[in-house]
Amino acid sequence: MSISDIFIRRPVLSTVLACMILLLGFQGIFNLSIRQYPKVDETAITITTAYPGASADLIQGFISAPIARAVASTENIDYVTSASRPSSSTVTVQMKLGSNPDVALTEVLSKVQGVRGTLPDASKDPVIVKGTGDQFAMMYISMQNPNMTKEQLTEYIERVIRPRISTVEGVADVQIFGAQEYSMRVWIDPVKLAARGVTAADVLTAINDSNFLSAPGNTQNEYVVSSITVRSTLQTPEAFAELPLRSKDGNVVRLRDVARVELGAENTDTRVSFNGKPGTFLAIFPTPAANPLTTAAAIHKIVPTIQDTLPKGMTIEIVYDSTEQISASIEEVFKTIAEAVAIVIVVILL
Repeated sequence: MSISDIFIRRPVLSTVLACMILLLGFQGIFNLSIRQYPKVDETAITITTAYPGASADLIQGFISAPIARAVASTENIDYVTSASRPSSSTVTVQMKLGSNPDVALTEVLSKVQGVRGTLPDASKDPVIVKGTGDQFAMMYISMQNPNMTKEQLTEYIERVIRPRISTVEGVADVQIFGAQEYSMRVWIDPVKLAARGVTAADVLTAINDSNFLSAPGNTQNEYVVSSITVRSTLQTPEAFAELPLRSKDGNVVRLRDVARVELGAENTDTRVSFNGKPGTFLAIFPTPAANPLTTAAAIHKIVPTIQDTLPKGMTIEIVYDSTEQISASIEEVFKTIAEAVAIVIVVILL
């Protein structure tokens, strides 16, 4: 007796097994995680080191190369890449799939600390960041305002927009592309500098010595404790311009005599535009365990409420949403299931 004969002669058994398979199928469907790409434990550790004023060749030879050699012996490394730019070095350590990110980070930290003493004294301490999870943004949001400068728009996004979107459930990180943060810019005139016998190092020393954070402590008596506040930071271009650089024979050389000081963008190397107009993008990255459809729906819901509170002339628009592809794929799956069920029913009836 074949298996098919058993199920033909025992319809109750056939019905019970069919119902069990159907229930298991439904349970599997509802327990499946929804993702655009398969979930993998991919870890990338980025080591960023600043060396103000250094050329790309100097960065490559004295910072990028020593750090890359040091971290190359870390266990479970897939590959190491480095990028050397003027004043900045970036070394990226890509770990093998499935490796423990915490163990890798600890080992990389140890190796970077071991090579720190060989780096130039004027270089900053390396900043090490571990990235685990999706390497691609789930959504991009464009913000524009013709009535604001790029610095003002960036400041508003950092202060108002980014915190609101970061609170959405399922959002792991919100990165700003095309941001131009406020910075005190000092444009030195080399001709004036040489005419007054002042060097760029003198300018840097004067700025560092006159602009710093301090914690002087407090005073107290038997009944009252009072905190002491010292204004040791400079806040305006005018205050920076009055910094004394050198004094000789009663003549004081100030910063305004050799440089132009203004409040401007910290970095102007990147330009971002949307539909031919300057703008700023927000890249939204989901958490590894988040349902992208639920997270995207929450962001779509919060964007109109944000638009209602924006200053005059400012617009916010979702320009890319990867969950549209996920929704289309899910719709195609259910369509295929419906077609399969219909075909099976027709075959049984015929």
